[in-house]
Amino acid sequence: MKKFFVGALTAALLFTSSADAARYFTQGDAAGSSTPYGDNLSVGNYVTADDAKIYYEVYGAGEPILILHGGGVGSPYELGKILDELRDGHKLIVVSTRGHGRSEIGHSPLTYKQKADDALAVLDALKIDKPIQILGFSDGAYTAYEIAALYPERVERITAIGAGTLQAGFFSGELKISDLEKFDKKFIDEQKKIRPEPERWQEFCNAYMKFWSEQNIGEETFGKIKCPVLLIVGDEDDHAPVITVLEAHQMLANSRLCVVPKAWHTAFLDNYDVTWAAIRQFVNAPIETLTPSKKVEYNSKS
Repeated sequence: MKKFFVGALTAALLFTSSADAARYFTQGDAAGSSTPYGDNLSVGNYVTADDAKIYYEVYGAGEPILILHGGGVGSPYELGKILDELRDGHKLIVVSTRGHGRSEIGHSPLTYKQKADDALAVLDALKIDKPIQILGFSDGAYTAYEIAALYPERVERITAIGAGTLQAGFFSGELKISDLEKFDKKFIDEQKKIRPEPERWQEFCNAYMKFWSEQNIGEETFGKIKCPVLLIVGDEDDHAPVITVLEAHQMLANSRLCVVPKAWHTAFLDNYDVTWAAIRQFVNAPIETLTPSKKVEYNSKS
């Protein structure tokens, strides 16, 4: 998959407005999922969370899993191949996060508590109040961490892809719609069609990059999370470098780690087989079997 760098963010998998047109960003004619996740109005709905309407879709039946995609230029469709697998045996709650796809932006400052509350508003609308599994990629994984830290009674386990410790200033720069348009005008045009506030898209990108540049995520967050967590990271991830995911692993009370070989931030695209094997085992394991991995200190003989 072609990588496209804008400031410190990279455009991953994106969607267009129909199953026939759905594709990866700048991917050309390569095929993706036949389901246009994030723009499938036949199963879509909205819930009002504070000052924004949040769009979500529901698929399948069984134990529920909340799906949270990557941020900035991400969408539910980026996880399409995984969702195709998971919906056979699980009820998937697929959320387009605030400012992405068909969800509104709102007018309050971006925070991870806000993102967590948006996700819980969707679960509340569906009357899901028992602990739930969450699968999140990048920004979606950080949102999952925040939900587990603030509302531990709502989370059973977390699959987190591409999200470790984070220091303020690691992400910086600009995310300009005009730059994206130079690479993929069709993507920009389709996004403008489905977004409820296309005229505010650049405004959101500016706010989003400022939000990301200010994030410090470490012991204060990870130390509060008690549920089982599967950490997945590509060995070539420059957004969540392996060392930062190792740091998170050491801080979490109950975690296990999968480093995906020859894979970038989108490990589920670059090496799907390894990523899916780890996810499948974790999401289907009886909760009582998800005991913590032993945390071995550097050069420890214990």
